[in-house]
Amino acid sequence: QVQLVESGGGLVQAGGSLRLSCAASGGTFSFSSYTMGWFRQAPGQEREFVGAINWSGVATYYAHSVKGRFTISRDNAKRTVYLQMNAMTPDDTAVYYCARDRTTYNLGQKPTDFDSWGQGTQVTVSS
Repeated sequence: QVQLVESGGGLVQAGGSLRLSCAASGGTFSFSSYTMGWFRQAPGQEREFVGAINWSGVATYYAHSVKGRFTISRDNAKRTVYLQMNAMTPDDTAVYYCARDRTTYNLGQKPTDFDSWGQGTQVTVSS
């Protein structure tokens, strides 16, 4: 059973930064074989794609709304993926989730491309 645990959420002022972490544990899956994604969900809205990083960490891709402000990285030895968020705005307020692609060596982007999810961490940006 794959377990993903996010941490690092909190309250930040507009223009500030936060770094989220997502640690994977459980099961026998090879962390370094899967794309890992970040999603977010604001109240009353659908879960939306933030960005993802491929299995080796050499490729990242982002939603237009965060490109240039957010950076995803990973440490396969620590089975951890990170989301560095800079120049944050109140529109970034949401619960942030990390997720594992359901298929090895795949570049997922839709929520349905991912089959294991963390419990989420709240990020609130005040104006």
